[in-house]
Parts: sequence; C-alpha cells; structure tokens
Amino acid sequence: MENNRNLFITIILSVAILATWQIFYMGPKLEAEKQAQLEQQAQQPAETAAQTPAASADGSIPQSTIGGEAAAPATVAEAAEEAGRITIDTPTLSGSINLRGARFDDLKLKEYRETIEKDSDIVTLLEPSTQPDGYIGEFGYVGFDGAPQSDTVWQASGDATLSPSSPVELTYEAPNGLVFTRTISIDDHYMFEIKDSIENTSEGAVAVQEYGRITRYSKPEKRPIYVLHEGMIGVTGTEGLTERKFNKIEEEGQLVPGTSTDGWLGITDKYWATALIPVGGESFQPRYSYFSDGRARYQSDFLTESTTVEPGATIQFDNLFFAGAKVSSQLDAYKEKYNIRLFEKMIDWGWFWFITQPMFKLLDFLFHLFGNFGVAILITTVIVKAVFFPLANMSYASMARMKVVQPKMQELKEKFGDDREKMQKAMMELYREEKINPVAGCWPMLIQIPVFFALYKVLYVTIEMRHAPFFGWIQDLSAPDPSHVFNLFGLLPYDPASVPVIGTFIAIGVWPLIMGLTMFLQMRMNPTPPDPTQAMIFNWMPLIFMFMLASFPAGLVIYWAWNNTLSIIQQGVIMKRNGAKIELWDNLRGLFGGAKKKAGATK
Repeated sequence: MENNRNLFITIILSVAILATWQIFYMGPKLEAEKQAQLEQQAQQPAETAAQTPAASADGSIPQSTIGGEAAAPATVAEAAEEAGRITIDTPTLSGSINLRGARFDDLKLKEYRETIEKDSDIVTLLEPSTQPDGYIGEFGYVGFDGAPQSDTVWQASGDATLSPSSPVELTYEAPNGLVFTRTISIDDHYMFEIKDSIENTSEGAVAVQEYGRITRYSKPEKRPIYVLHEGMIGVTGTEGLTERKFNKIEEEGQLVPGTSTDGWLGITDKYWATALIPVGGESFQPRYSYFSDGRARYQSDFLTESTTVEPGATIQFDNLFFAGAKVSSQLDAYKEKYNIRLFEKMIDWGWFWFITQPMFKLLDFLFHLFGNFGVAILITTVIVKAVFFPLANMSYASMARMKVVQPKMQELKEKFGDDREKMQKAMMELYREEKINPVAGCWPMLIQIPVFFALYKVLYVTIEMRHAPFFGWIQDLSAPDPSHVFNLFGLLPYDPASVPVIGTFIAIGVWPLIMGLTMFLQMRMNPTPPDPTQAMIFNWMPLIFMFMLASFPAGLVIYWAWNNTLSIIQQGVIMKRNGAKIELWDNLRGLFGGAKKKAGATK
C-alpha cells in the first residue's frame, strides 16, 4: 500500500507540473506569438510573390528559380472570371481548379461541418492565395523561359467538370516548342491523379524540371498542444518520417532532407491534410520552408532533377495530390493501392502507437457493430478489463491479503519500534509467509496509464471521433462535456470557460462530477493513510482530478468513470472472496461522522 500511495503522489505531482507549465508558460507564450504574427500580417500587402525554390549545385534550393505568385483578384468568382475555372464535384468534395497555374485552391469537404449544428458551413480546406487563410497546391516546371508556372494560364477542353467518372484535360503550348498536356482525374474520396505529357515539337533538346508545392498563408487558430502534430510532414528518402510543427519551422526557416525517389510530403492539421506524392520514380529534392519576406507563408515542395526532352520525343510525369480528411481506413487503402510509404503516419498516433492503433480499430469495429462510439468506449473498457483480469485479480488479491495481515503488521511495528532495518526484514519475512507482493497494488494503475493516453490520442486525433455523439447532452465525444455546474447548467447567463486563467478548470460538467465521485469511492475502498500528508492527498486527489479532466474530451472522462466503476466492483468481489474487510462504508462513515463531530465541537 505504501508503494501504491507513492505512485499516486508521483502521478498527481507530474500532472500538476504539466498543467502549470501549459497554463502559465506555454499558453501566454503561444498567445503572444500568435498576436505578433497577426500584427505582422496586418502590416503586409494583400499579396506578394511566393516562389517555389529550385535545387542548386550545393543541394540548397534558391528561392528565385521557379515562377512567382501572380497578383490575383480577391475572390474565387473574380479569379474564375479572369482565368477560368474547372468545377470539382464528387461525393465528398466540391470546389474548382484555377486555370491560372492549374492550381488547386478552392476545395470544400461535403461530409464535414464546422460545428455539430446541422446547418453550419461545410469545412473549407483550400482557398485562393489572396484570401487571409489562403491554402493552395500546384505542379509546374522550370528550366527555360516560358515554362508553365504559377501565372501560366492553361486551356481546358470544353466546359469540363471534374468528377470520378469524368477526368479533365488541360493543355499549354510553351514558346520554345514544348506542348504540355495535363490529365487530372479524381476518385470518390480525396485523391487527385495528375498525369503530364510533354512533347517537344522544336528542333532542339530542352531541359525541364518539375516542381510541386503546397503553400499555406496561415496556421490553425487553436493553441497547439504537445500531444498533437500540426505542421509540415512527409516521408521521403532514408530519413523516413519528417515532422516540423509550425512554430518549429518558423524558427528554422528551412529544412532540406536528402533526395528521394518515392514518398510524400505536405502539411497536416488535426483532422485535415494535403500531400504531394510523386509516383513516376524520378529523383526529387523535398523541402519544408517558412518564408517571412512579404507575406508570411508555410510551404512543402519538391523539385525533380533536370530531364532532357529530345526533338520529337515525349516524356511523362505522374503525381498524386491528396487533399481531404485523415480517415484511417482511407489512408490505409491509398497506401495499398498506390504503394505510398508509411502513408498511415499522416495521423499522429503518438508514442504508444502500438496500443493506439489497435485500440482505434477495436473502437471502430464496435462502432460499426453498435452504431455509437460512446457505447464502443464502454465495451472497450470491459474488454481491456477482461484482458488484464488475471493481473488485476492477482494485484487485488495481494492487496486483500495485506488487509488480512494488518494486525500482524501492527504487532511488528510495536515489537521493533524505531528499528527500521529489523522492521523491514520482519515485514519481508511476513510477506513471504503470506505470499504477498507488496507492490502488486501498483499494477492496475500502471496498466491504466498507457491505455488512458492511447484512448486520449484516439479521441483527440482521429476524425472518426469528431462530432461523434453519445446520449443526452453529449453530442461530441471529442469535445469537453458542454454542461457547466458553475452556471447551474445554463440557468445563469455566463460561460464559466470564459473566465480568465481559471476558466478551463471551473468549466465542470456532469460527467467530470461522475468521474470524481467514482474515483472518490474507489479510493475509499482502501484504508486512509496514517501519515497526515498522504491522507490529505488521499482526500483531495479525486477533486483535483475532477477539475483537471473537465477540459478533456467527454469520451475520455466517460471511460475513466466507467473504468472506476468496474474497478470498484472487481476489487469488492476479490476482497470479499479473500476474507478482507471492505473499507468503503467505514471510511465514508468515518469521513462524514468526523465532519459532524468537528461541527459539533465548533458549536
């Protein structure tokens, strides 16, 4: 029991330190950085040149080689009127392709809305570069004057609409005699396929280099947290997975991994992502950048090695462009279909990925079986309990036997007094005789920690959990419980979460209260520690955890409350079976009885 209490103390102190660090250091720092960036952008012109660099002899990528960002009108409609647009219409996507640069800069996700309200706007992923949240993807060429770049206007054949059953064809004739034919197709979900055919109709050989770039002019508004990666991401070359958060790439300015012949690179948010995927087998140079000149922007890009197109010859470049929701099953399907290396890493599964991924697959299976992710969480908790039942059974049984031998332990304390060395030897001998493992009580908690963090990752990062309802007032398991005790569940006209500094902690809902109560009851199954400091922690820990977990996803709080309930039942059954006294009722009587006595003494 001593070791068990020390473990509780270590956990609560660690969580308290992390929470303090996040609230009083990281929070103000990130808010200041965000404000500084907004002020900087407000002073910048609406649009400036945004260039994609090309590789040089020393392996760096100078910014001046590849075509710049043409000054464009401020709205999608005006841009379409100037250069024309191709409509995108699929079961999951709507938007258009800008014929200027053959650019992907207008894309909405039909299946997802901004909020849980049924009439809220659908999610916008890509926007023209002239918008405050500009976010674009494009492919182009360098190597000669007149190569198709950002300001190149491509020609579409007829009044085309891009759909899964109807690819579109674009053409561009360069001044040097190269004829570019681009065929764009799309599947039912989020993958664009771009096939470029380059024919040399001139009398001389021409060297060309292909580039692809994803450029973003803003970053997520929500404060970043350490358990989630948002920013630059890719898998290329021998480096494999490369991740740079927005703040980190701002500090570094540029990251240039080694060359590669396969892989992908792009920019990821919590639920959405874009990725460039060269599939033609050509060697290319990937790069991740932050540009602060003119208008600040983040960019993932690649540049192929120079390829010579002989007179009368035709060459081809093939690429994929992913833009959409990070649906786990869909990413796995793309990985298999196109042989995309580690494409599932688009989702940040975390350090415990070997637990997180199987847990998600289990939850997803149960969801499709029962139709509710909340029910899936409850059943998963039971399954986890069943898997670890032998270990938990052994732990609780050992704890129960310790309660049985408490009188003998008290006799040893009276016999040896302050001689701690003899006392320890005698207690170890007693443990051996009674077949008691003194640290067995730690195992249930140690098992719960990685499962807890894995479930937290699943709830926080997987889009399948986004806006997933439970029952009653819980309409989004990935968001905190929306009910608030401190405004009497909406009767008082204020939002406790909006209170400065402490708002996050006083926004207590019903489920955090239930979790705190079950944790309180579980801890009362054990005797109150004799040490005053440990007793104080023993009494206050449920309340502290209740306030701390109030801002966590509701699904996680429901899991913890249900897990506590199952643990109380399991521990009670095992203790009764081993002849140990269940301390719960005595502890409750002692707690409230003691309070009454103190109140009477005060009077």
